Amino acid sequence: MKQLGKENNVNRRSLRGFTVLTLASLALAACGKETATQPAGAAPAVKEPLAITYDGGIYVLDGESLKVAHTIALPGFNRVNPAGDDSTVVVSTASGFQMLDATTGRMTGVTYPGDKPGHVVRHGDRTILFTDGTGEVNSFDPKDLAAGKPQGRQYKTAQPHHGVAVELADGTMIVTLGTEESRSGAIAVDAGGKEVARNEQCPGVHGEAVAKGDVVALGCEDGVLLFKNGAFTKVKSNRAYSRIGNQAGSDASPILLGDYKIEPDAELEAPEQFSLIDTTTDKITVVPMPKDVSYSFRSLNRGPAGEALILGTDGKLHVVDPATAKITDSWPVVGAWTEPVEWQQPRPALFVRGDTAYVTEPATRKVHRLDLATGKVVASATLEAAPNEISGTLTGR
Repeated sequence: MKQLGKENNVNRRSLRGFTVLTLASLALAACGKETATQPAGAAPAVKEPLAITYDGGIYVLDGESLKVAHTIALPGFNRVNPAGDDSTVVVSTASGFQMLDATTGRMTGVTYPGDKPGHVVRHGDRTILFTDGTGEVNSFDPKDLAAGKPQGRQYKTAQPHHGVAVELADGTMIVTLGTEESRSGAIAVDAGGKEVARNEQCPGVHGEAVAKGDVVALGCEDGVLLFKNGAFTKVKSNRAYSRIGNQAGSDASPILLGDYKIEPDAELEAPEQFSLIDTTTDKITVVPMPKDVSYSFRSLNRGPAGEALILGTDGKLHVVDPATAKITDSWPVVGAWTEPVEWQQPRPALFVRGDTAYVTEPATRKVHRLDLATGKVVASATLEAAPNEISGTLTGR
């Protein structure tokens, strides 16, 4: 997760986060295997479950009522992502990836052990796990989780690094290139594991998104790297340094949403602009946020029609039309907030499922449900502990 030379605030925070996670790993190793606790006795399946991490565990909430259905004790700094089916959430722990059945609030026993579990990517009928500490990539059909650990596809990078992988419908896998010290680009390998394309013109490669037409984008410190029609295309920005490290895509739009940071030496840059990447014209458009408003890496998502969504530090959910690059709505959700320096620390986070947006508010220990058709907050709940990351199943039950 380190880089040679200058680093932006995300990379600096990642290094600190690596230290925190390493210490957590040692503590867990001393205590033994992680355990999950749930209330005794049978309970009805949770509808459209949400998973929200807090310091010491995970809350599982009913996605409609926002009532806490299960509390799972899990020490350390944990992360959550949809597994891609209607019941499972991927939990990244100090010892690797674990699968949580969010409808019952129980760990399934399916694990992918490995040091520093990183990005979880869902595309088409594949879910891809990238383990930074080993360079191992595991790809599987999430529907197979119902029967236990899937018999998926494995790949291993030449060297471990903080990376990401995406698998396309034809079996082509896009995998980042890098070491613990630097990251430079990506390769494409076919279904048999043979390299078919390579590009090393993407310094600091980080993050991924897929646009309409199966176009993959990887973020660089000077633009983005696209993979389309079987080949890589570098799309440069108009600045020497302009990091697009976090992106959000939609099958309904050929235009990707990305962050846009321009201060390579900042301890913590509060970006006041974002990027829209048109994958048909290979053009990056930089759009200003409202005056004095920024956002964090947990602020970006997409709506059901492909609209871009950005949770601003003014507490509003800003809706952007990607085709016109205009902010069309700004809906109040939470109070104004400031991004903490340490990336693991709680800050308002956004999760979108269908026509519903869920937003956490750590300062008040609340979570809110927003109707994306009206912009209205239709439900709110207060948790016992401050929420950190939020995710859930993709389709619910």
